[in-house]
Amino acid sequence: MAEPPNQKAVANGLCAHCPLYPSFLEAGRCQPGEACIRAHSGRQIDRFLRRNPDEAEHYLDDIFWERRAIAARHAPVDRIFRLKSDSDEVVRRVVASRLPVDQLAAMASDPDREVRLSVAARLPEEQLPQLIDDADYLIRATVARRLPHGQLSRLAKDPEREVRKVVASRLPAFALHLLADDPEPEVRALVAERALPGLAIALLGDPEWWVRLAAIDNVPPEQLAALADDPEPEVRAAALARLSPTTAVRPEERT
Repeated sequence: MAEPPNQKAVANGLCAHCPLYPSFLEAGRCQPGEACIRAHSGRQIDRFLRRNPDEAEHYLDDIFWERRAIAARHAPVDRIFRLKSDSDEVVRRVVASRLPVDQLAAMASDPDREVRLSVAARLPEEQLPQLIDDADYLIRATVARRLPHGQLSRLAKDPEREVRKVVASRLPAFALHLLADDPEPEVRALVAERALPGLAIALLGDPEWWVRLAAIDNVPPEQLAALADDPEPEVRAAALARLSPTTAVRPEERT
């Protein structure tokens, strides 16, 4: 005969010292091995708190970091403020994802990158400049995606290519000259794709063929004759396509 569930629970030691036993078990609010606040299983803890979210705030100071982190997901927001300086980074990540935006500035200097990423993604725009010099390029790239256009030039000389690529994709067209001489062709190609005619003409002389290719659509047609002798077939074909759109033939179609 199968042992009754409550006896199994007592036998495994988790229910024996639980202050919620036996009322929660008898009411179906927990289930040993499935939804249990005392288990050392994140899934079981989360299932328990999904069933009983009103219990979450009682575990915000628990000795087990994962129990605190999961409790922070379910507790009322006004109860988790004190966890901004929790000793565990996972707990702080949860807090950074839930705090009201006007409370986030205090976490902008958190030592954990994931915490700062959450802050950078949610911080009000006017407070983003405090993260412009962050040591981690992913934080700076996130800032570059959200900064107002008028402040993007501050990241135009960032040491990380990926950050400058974000800047090149967002800078107003009239400011793209700030990146026209970037050492990375990937950045210059993004500039060429969005350049005003004057800058696009200048980029027709870029040493990298795919930067020249990106610039073609933005130059006046009369400037395309200069590409007649370009060493790259794709560049010559693209120039010809703009000059004679109805008769242009791709290089691979030629015999």
